[in-house]
Amino acid sequence: MTSSAIRDVSGAVLEIDLAAIGANWCTLRALHSAGPVAGVVKADAYGLGAAQVAPVLHAAGCRHFFVAHLAEAEAIRGLLPQHGPDATLLAVLSGLIPGTEALYAESGIVPVLGSLAEIDHWAAHARRLGRILPALLHVDTGMHRLGLDARELALLAQDPARLDGIGLRYVMTHLVSAELSDDPLNETQRRRFAQACAVLPATPRSLANSSGIFLGDAFASDLARPGAALYGINPTPDRPNPMRPAVRLRARVLQVREIPAGESVGYNAIWRAGRPSRIATACVGYADGWLRSQSGRGHALFDGAPVPLVGRVSMDLTTYDVTDHPAIGPGAWLELIGPDLPADAVAQAAGTNGYEILTSLGRRYARVYTA
Repeated sequence: MTSSAIRDVSGAVLEIDLAAIGANWCTLRALHSAGPVAGVVKADAYGLGAAQVAPVLHAAGCRHFFVAHLAEAEAIRGLLPQHGPDATLLAVLSGLIPGTEALYAESGIVPVLGSLAEIDHWAAHARRLGRILPALLHVDTGMHRLGLDARELALLAQDPARLDGIGLRYVMTHLVSAELSDDPLNETQRRRFAQACAVLPATPRSLANSSGIFLGDAFASDLARPGAALYGINPTPDRPNPMRPAVRLRARVLQVREIPAGESVGYNAIWRAGRPSRIATACVGYADGWLRSQSGRGHALFDGAPVPLVGRVSMDLTTYDVTDHPAIGPGAWLELIGPDLPADAVAQAAGTNGYEILTSLGRRYARVYTA
């Protein structure tokens, strides 16, 4: 079915520009001259389709891929070369869940070890197999979620033999507030990471995420790990977005009805018409990831002009005040995300961030991939 035919039969269409994602990776690679740039494709490539995105990134030159869970890695492993000059590093950020050691070792998927217990389990499995097993080592410098804390780091520094049998590819940490370029925690973490690496065996380092790439040369390392920026989310929210938009979301108008002044729209009557109004009901709702928190705050675009969202977002439907747009009728398309209404702007209306907007997008949209 062609993309135009999909538009004809679907109530909502999500268009994903794979060429823009590849171009965004190239932009980030050019900025990070200190070393390679990975592609973070966790959460199904931030909701946009890891099976489609990962090969595009590989074709652009990406050879390091990160996911959150082992199952995510398994889902795309067959799409990426595992051997030869184009072999890839496919790493799992959530680490080594006990009992998964054999799955990692057999598949060639690389765990990111974030505790002494994980190090010990992985080293023990290497001894059982009689071979070196690859891994990344995660050091916590302030996020306080995963990674070796100061106590564990000190113990490992005192007994580096615990790493015997483990082939460390990178030591990494994760920045807390990289999108806030003036946050002093950025420099604190950079310094803590340097101190941690100084007491560990000499190993390549991985520091910057999407926003970290824009913090300057001090945050460059042997491997950067951008995610959201690949998909068009602004990594520099205090400045214009340097990334190409990669997503366009449109929803079809099902009905337009006229209501008198004083009448309400939607659940709980949170909005009432202040004048005789035309209300368009669009084929999208929170079951599609169109967040309920946008109720009464968001807007769509029609021919580039804003159309206010009124009433509550419901499971399958969202209502818009189109009184000032007489051309809108049943079958018209409203733009919900696009170059002039980026996911970051939608997020602001919803009280969240662009990451949640993209990763919430549901499976009911007709998805159209363009290269």
